[in-house]
Amino acid sequence: MGRFTQGIYGYVFALLVCLAGAGLFLLVTPQSRTEHIPRVDFSIDQINAARAASYEIVSPREVLPNWVPNSSNLTDNAGAVTWRLGFATARRQHAMLAQSDEQPSGEFANRMANTDKVTGSRQINGETWQERLRQDKNQRSLVRVLPDRTVVVTGTADWAELTALAQSLVAQPRPETTPSATS
Repeated sequence: MGRFTQGIYGYVFALLVCLAGAGLFLLVTPQSRTEHIPRVDFSIDQINAARAASYEIVSPREVLPNWVPNSSNLTDNAGAVTWRLGFATARRQHAMLAQSDEQPSGEFANRMANTDKVTGSRQINGETWQERLRQDKNQRSLVRVLPDRTVVVTGTADWAELTALAQSLVAQPRPETTPSATS
């Protein structure tokens, strides 16, 4: 027994016992093989954004098939209202809609796209969108700079998925500021 508690043989024996224990633990521990992407309900942020923003916000007409809305963030920073809505796409890439009336608008677009380089343009629903590509981050962006706001569709999704998200965008009506009372 002294051989297993001294020298290199003791260390090897202890290592084998630890590896066997870890292997047994992994073998008996239940493991989920199903994908879990958290789903968020962005309807409250959508209503609040439409209420708070001085500009007409846009959002998807409906969530695209097999896409999962997984983040929504509404901020009001010194009067600049910004809404970010993130998705896991059908191909399980990331896509995000970001819109703001932050000034200067070019800085917001550059920050969301992670680049100020316009690489092209494309027509979507009769409107011209700038294409921006940041290859080292595998990030593609579609940008529209309007007089009162900037809209950016960006992410690791391919151009077709980003274009589909941009095509689904519709203006949201401003909700009533106070509930109407019926007599």
